[in-house]
Amino acid sequence: MTATTATKRDPKLEKIRNIGISAHIDSGKTTLTERILFYTNKIHAIHEVRGKDGVGATMDSMDLERERGITIQSAATYATWKDITINIIDTPGHVDFTIEVERSLRVLDSAIMVLCGVAGVQSQSITVDRQMKRYSVPRVAFINKLDRTGANPWRVIEQLREKLHLNAHAVQIPIGLENDLKGIIDLIEMKAYYFEGPNGQDIKITEIPEELKAQAEEKREGLLDAVSLFSDELTEELLEGTPTEARIKEAIRRGVLQLKFVPVFMGSAFKNKGVQKLLDGVADFLASPYDVVNRAKEVGNEENEVIMESDPEKPLVCLAFKLEDGRYGQLTYVRVYQGKLEKGMTIYNASNNKRHNVGRLVRMHSNEMEDITKAEAGDIVALFGIDCASGDTFTDGKVKVTMESMFVPSPVISLTIECKESKQLPNLAKALNRFTKEDPTFQTEMDKESGQTIIKGMGELHLEVYIERMKREYGVDLVTGAPQVAYRETITKSADFDYTHKKQTGGQGQFSRVAGIMDPIPLDEGKDYEFVDKIVGGSIPREYIGSCDKGFRSCLERGSLIGFPIIGVRCTINDGAYHDVDSSDMAFQIGARYAFRQGFSKAAPIILEPIMKVDVEGPSEFQGAILASINQRRGMILNTTEEGGYAKIEAEVPLADMFGYSTVLRSSTQGKAEFAMEFSKYAPVPRNVAEELMKKYKVNSKDDE
Repeated sequence: MTATTATKRDPKLEKIRNIGISAHIDSGKTTLTERILFYTNKIHAIHEVRGKDGVGATMDSMDLERERGITIQSAATYATWKDITINIIDTPGHVDFTIEVERSLRVLDSAIMVLCGVAGVQSQSITVDRQMKRYSVPRVAFINKLDRTGANPWRVIEQLREKLHLNAHAVQIPIGLENDLKGIIDLIEMKAYYFEGPNGQDIKITEIPEELKAQAEEKREGLLDAVSLFSDELTEELLEGTPTEARIKEAIRRGVLQLKFVPVFMGSAFKNKGVQKLLDGVADFLASPYDVVNRAKEVGNEENEVIMESDPEKPLVCLAFKLEDGRYGQLTYVRVYQGKLEKGMTIYNASNNKRHNVGRLVRMHSNEMEDITKAEAGDIVALFGIDCASGDTFTDGKVKVTMESMFVPSPVISLTIECKESKQLPNLAKALNRFTKEDPTFQTEMDKESGQTIIKGMGELHLEVYIERMKREYGVDLVTGAPQVAYRETITKSADFDYTHKKQTGGQGQFSRVAGIMDPIPLDEGKDYEFVDKIVGGSIPREYIGSCDKGFRSCLERGSLIGFPIIGVRCTINDGAYHDVDSSDMAFQIGARYAFRQGFSKAAPIILEPIMKVDVEGPSEFQGAILASINQRRGMILNTTEEGGYAKIEAEVPLADMFGYSTVLRSSTQGKAEFAMEFSKYAPVPRNVAEELMKKYKVNSKDDE
């Protein structure tokens, strides 16, 4: 991660920070954002996430978010701290809304990773870490909730090193913990900071208390040792005995930008302690648009990479990373990577070359907006009335490039939905159209056989939220069918196939012979299908090789066991025959289809089911009940740990057995345990379950006939 070599660096751009705040559920992300907005004078009163004042957090603008006390959509805002402009995106913690985190990290230059001082590194922290590494996002860590009973920041730093393999070191130590949390000690300046006044806005700076001097010296030494690796100048100053503050900060910043160091800040957002110093850290250590390399690809020449330069004079390139249906039509959030975007100019969508006029340009503050006339490289703004999809690139027509789009995970759960009243159908269509455009992990399709509408998503909560939103925002009352698991079919051994297709009906007939071998592809290779051509001597002419591939592919959509897609199959053709007159593209497609079915039935086909990685956390007294609830669901316990009266259980459980788990877990632990799950892998279904599924499939197939 090196800075782009721009000829002239604009001092204004040096002072922009595009940051995201991400973490596990309930680590205090939204509360932290609320405090940041308060201290940067963006809001004049603090509201809590589960607000007793009935207002709710500024960034949770959706009614559903306020009621549930969770963040569902990432929200964008900006603030100014000292002379730094900070564009902030507050992202959800629930794994069901993982696309919101993906799309935000895709356009951010750096991030704050928030961790709970009691729970430490949790399941979703691991997912967020993986996403940050995928997009090479530099980050600082903030250990929050140090006012809570059982808080231990040193254990959390240990977990950052062990579980996430991060080179994490504290740049602060707390003064007191739990109820005695009074402030923090800055290890770079070696000063104590106390946050006083009703909202912690009066900062008192003093010498370090005597009883903490030894600990501060020891932790500072560890910090300097770690960051001196990034700066020869700092190493020299250390040898001379007096490292300057500026040198230490410069070394930390270098380590952060190279993704090799994570400075750890501490405090409690809820108790208003440590947030201003975290903002100083954002200004000092996180990346400006100049410090990250953004790549685009040439349209029509995917191999050729173009480096984007954060220069307002270059041709415009910006990426639409999030869509929202606002009061005034579609709102498109864009990140400008190069050039400038001005009101009234014409922009082109690189994916379909459609042209659009920029009518209204706004800077967002949660669900409020401020009109602006232009935005330059490095800015995150929103446009109105542009019809596009999430992940589209816009240019001014002078360059033809597209930004790499984001990673979109496949949905793992589906539900059938029906309107209670047919007059609501047009509204349902509008809602589905909007939500599938906004969220690439929320998908919809029509079941060809039953004619029912099916919605697919990342988990029960994900679909639940969308069903609730359809009701509230579109007045659509839905009846939902049983959740359907995304099963797959595959083969377990090699089998040969040799099929001759003959059809004579007067006039030109159809003739083809397709022969070869079908092999299983190991699941860990992650390939769904592979076609290998080993035809020699022209037994199948070259022009029909592609027809065989097409025929095989058409069989992958529905397997013969329970009608689900087939994965992990390699089809090799090594022999065949053709007829000068009767062979055609269609004849070979049909021949390949029958050959595939013949091979599939001989290759010991099995059913695969999605296995979820489930992490349950709750008070130790309920550990037995939690373990029992997982065992009853064919779960395999991977790990159990117990710390500070809390038990953490990691397990792998088939998705088919996880429906309704939240209710069971709540009732067996008096509502004190919580769980998170995400897709882990596909694994074979036990024989008794497979037989049950096949029996059901046969009955349903007969009913449909």
